[in-house]
Amino acid sequence: MPQVPQRLDASAVRAWCGFALRALGRAREEIDAINVYPVADGDTGTNLYLTVESATAAVEAVFAGHAALAGGKEAPDGPEAFDGREALDGHEAVAGQAVSHGRVPEGPALADAVHAMAHGALIGARGNSGTILAQLLRGMAQVLAADSDATHTDGQGLGLALRRAADSARQAVVHPVEGTVLTVASAAADAASGAEGDCGAVARAAYEGARAALAATPGQLAVLERAGVVDAGGRGLVAVLGALVETFTGEAPAAAAVPVLAGHARVGADSDATGLHARVDAAVTEPPGEVGECADGTPASEEGGPAFEVIYLLEAEDAAVARLRDRLDALGDSLVVVGGDGLWNVHVHVDDAGAAVEAGVEAGRPYRIRITHFGLDDAHTTGAGSRPVRERVERAVVAVVPGEGLAGLYTEAGATTVLARPGEPPASGELVEAVRRAHAREVVLLPNDAELRHTAAAAAEQARTEGVRVALIPTRSAVQGIAALAVHEPGRRFDEDVVAMTSAAGATRYAEVEVAERQSWTMAGICQAGDILGLIEGDVAVIGSDVTATAEAVLNRMLAAGGEMVTLVLGDEAPDTIAAHLESRVRESYLAVDTVVYRGGRQGALLLIGVE
Repeated sequence: MPQVPQRLDASAVRAWCGFALRALGRAREEIDAINVYPVADGDTGTNLYLTVESATAAVEAVFAGHAALAGGKEAPDGPEAFDGREALDGHEAVAGQAVSHGRVPEGPALADAVHAMAHGALIGARGNSGTILAQLLRGMAQVLAADSDATHTDGQGLGLALRRAADSARQAVVHPVEGTVLTVASAAADAASGAEGDCGAVARAAYEGARAALAATPGQLAVLERAGVVDAGGRGLVAVLGALVETFTGEAPAAAAVPVLAGHARVGADSDATGLHARVDAAVTEPPGEVGECADGTPASEEGGPAFEVIYLLEAEDAAVARLRDRLDALGDSLVVVGGDGLWNVHVHVDDAGAAVEAGVEAGRPYRIRITHFGLDDAHTTGAGSRPVRERVERAVVAVVPGEGLAGLYTEAGATTVLARPGEPPASGELVEAVRRAHAREVVLLPNDAELRHTAAAAAEQARTEGVRVALIPTRSAVQGIAALAVHEPGRRFDEDVVAMTSAAGATRYAEVEVAERQSWTMAGICQAGDILGLIEGDVAVIGSDVTATAEAVLNRMLAAGGEMVTLVLGDEAPDTIAAHLESRVRESYLAVDTVVYRGGRQGALLLIGVE
């Protein structure tokens, strides 16, 4: 048996993230299947997985940065703190192997690791349960990274952290309801507070307390009792706490000990995902004459609950967030606001999605805005009878895009999009979820970034195991994706369509204009922070001081080799006059070359250029 951590340190945090990600990966479909509250939209397991995947990636980045600073020095073998690529389910994190191979003599500080874990969960939180889990991790980080004379690396410290986690999560939910993940978290904290011994003993006590509370959730929420299942978010938290036990004992709690069906402390043939979905489908519709509950425990109207889920990150002061809570509370339900120190994650279910976003604008700067319409296959819009099963379409395109403007363009062309924000590349789990969302038998995947090729390949492989035929076209820029999408024809044979799209993408040269963040050596010479860089095919070709002049120089170099179509994608920070100037330049100097201009929004680069 590999060595296990004896105290809370950065390696233990890293191990916990890896084990939790693997546990949620195995339980994801089961958790999705029992998801009936607050909305029966069957995505709680997936949301929790993506939230923990983001936390794991953030912790891995801390270890990778520390290893780079340490120069990759070898060290004696230590605790096997991370379970490698299987735990990441294809997520690219080579640095995640470092501890098990003993590359650095001392790891990052505990405070750095827990802050990264909490921040990663906050920015990657999905859905109601994922948002609450992010606050649970933030509460733990507040204790474990506290500046004080007392250390919190032993069993007692772990108990204090679990207590703070449960309390802070409950405070983040505007109208807490018993029988949910909040109840399970509180029970775990109560059990941990009464436990004595090392971290392993406290973790096991928390797990057992959570498991018992989970089994009791159907008696606290009528919708769970009718469906014959336990709370999905609570089930996910039990999996996360089971990973904590594995971190400090080296042994994972038996899966059969985790209740899934009400009145059953087991999983098996009766609780496979297909059977659970069928059982839940038959029970989520309210019996005649009864009225359901909203997420805050109040009766829902007979017309059903809100139509939209709205989630966004928000940069705002505490006072503004307090006003925001009141505003959103009046607009809808399932309101959860988590975070602090100027960065918040806001989650709410509303009928007026625009008003919810406008409230965020009034409070501060909202971004990474996600609005999901509750379709015909969830409890808010389902009438009598079972939920209809949406038929798979024959073919779909899934694309990663760098800005909201391009996301709209791709969506109008029929693609399912994954938004990649500057410095926040999507994880493989997000791409897999987008493939599932496309609900097609055949999928063409466009990563639109050279650095995402391996991540996209892992997502494609996962989707293939789920019976989807996936073709990965290695597009390295969004303008190559535009060219591929322009020749996409769902009506022709899959192989022919993929060949045509690949050819169009390959025939498109790409460039971008951006601002240098620091002094560095480039193929065009030394650049200083603030210089304007023109990159062609990923390499710096032009260094200038003026955005328009640099862009013109880049475009001239690209058109010197010929071209028929120029695509310009403008970022929010690009000068207002640059598009007109470049269009005029093309008309005057390059006959028979057309130009098309799009607005990309917050895409990172000032300008993207494509030449076909």
